Amino acid sequence: MTKTNATGWNLDNSYSRLPKSLFTSLNPTPVRSPELIALNYTLATSLGLNTQDLQSDEGVEVFAGNRIPKGASPLAQAYAGHQFGHFTMLGDGRAILLGEQITPIGKRVDIQLKGSGRTPYSRGGDGRAALGPMLREYIISEAMNALGIPTTRSLAVVTTGEVVFRETQQPGAVLTRVATSHLRVGTFQYVAKWGTKEELRALAGYTLERHFMNEVTDENRYLFLLQEVIKRQALLIAKWQLVGFIHGVMNTDNMALSGETIDYGPCAFMDTYDTATVFSSIDVQGRYAYGNQPNIGAWNLARFAETLLPLLHSDEEKAVELAQDAISEFTKIYHINWLTGMRAKLGLFNEEEQDEVLIKGLLDIMQKHQADYTNTFRALTSNELEETGLFGTAEFAEWIKLWEARLSRQEEPKASSIQLMQNNNPAVIPRNHRVEEALEAAVKQGDLSVMDRLLEVLENPYSHTQDKKDYILPPAQSTRPYQTFCGT
Repeated sequence: MTKTNATGWNLDNSYSRLPKSLFTSLNPTPVRSPELIALNYTLATSLGLNTQDLQSDEGVEVFAGNRIPKGASPLAQAYAGHQFGHFTMLGDGRAILLGEQITPIGKRVDIQLKGSGRTPYSRGGDGRAALGPMLREYIISEAMNALGIPTTRSLAVVTTGEVVFRETQQPGAVLTRVATSHLRVGTFQYVAKWGTKEELRALAGYTLERHFMNEVTDENRYLFLLQEVIKRQALLIAKWQLVGFIHGVMNTDNMALSGETIDYGPCAFMDTYDTATVFSSIDVQGRYAYGNQPNIGAWNLARFAETLLPLLHSDEEKAVELAQDAISEFTKIYHINWLTGMRAKLGLFNEEEQDEVLIKGLLDIMQKHQADYTNTFRALTSNELEETGLFGTAEFAEWIKLWEARLSRQEEPKASSIQLMQNNNPAVIPRNHRVEEALEAAVKQGDLSVMDRLLEVLENPYSHTQDKKDYILPPAQSTRPYQTFCGT
């Protein structure tokens, strides 16, 4: 671990000390003329980095992959994955892990360049990224962080001075991503399929040390690993559902064992409440629809459990039993997290047996009348019922009576319930039309002010103030459904 110049890079490379089959060491491919487009000042400071130096020519060269900071040991990670249910060999096809920054408080985080050139895992891809998708990841990941949802972060975006070819020619870019780690379910699938038991044990031990070293017991440590990953994913997906976030591509290679949201490709936030909502242009069967995300989470975790079977017990039958018992807990843990969150969204401090009936009653009315998900809960919070889109319907009037009766049966005063709701119902989310507006201005006109203003608003999503009014409005009705694309 080497502390470098005034920029503040303080890099270690623990992943490179794992078995060599797990990665390929190589440098990013240099780009023609990098230019800094976005820099996350708050995140940079928390990482111990000097924001002034990061904006210098040398700093931008690092973000572009043209210069390797002292202490870095660049590599591309190998992993596999079930993509839309089909297993395949994958890996970092357009990303390079520079190393692990040790922050001033001793936290270890990955510093990865996304869009940094071809690797042995590119599978015919160009290894590059377009500006629009990289800015989308910057916007959405920072919005998720502000919402209190575990997520990878975006440190910087640079343009490359080169073009990439997708449906059209687009300006190239590199995103600098910060993650607690890039260990995925797919990383374990890769080793389970093509590695040895010793390599699997090394990876599992590394994962425990990296993410759970303060929690490991002397019991079955690999069962503990499975159980903890299940808990984190159950909490994460519950948090997605509570704010109407749709990941869009919940392949096993996009499930981080740290419990962070990773890979913001065809993701989006739901406007009209509908459990069948899909935004991804390639998810034609609705595999990753909003209402199916908890089921897919359980399915992905079952694939993770399969990789650990050789470590769980020497007797295969007993190993399967341990894995199945652990996986069976996911639905219960998820449901507890979701129900707790929904109670908070409705200002409920205590628990009553009929709470779930009350919650699902509201959601059914919202789906029937195509109500806006975020704005319905915001209107309940501010007692502006006429703005829900449900106002005037008999079923909503009846539901309000049941809700008010439920509130009256708890000890906490109404003011406390309102505060609880404000803390759990965002006033703003990154509305799809606002995100597209920001991306179009940035990519087509070189105007970053629209994105900067959007990011400023999204920094405080639970602040219910009038200055956010323009960002609260849903999009105008359209005959064309909103679609997102993976960007590769």
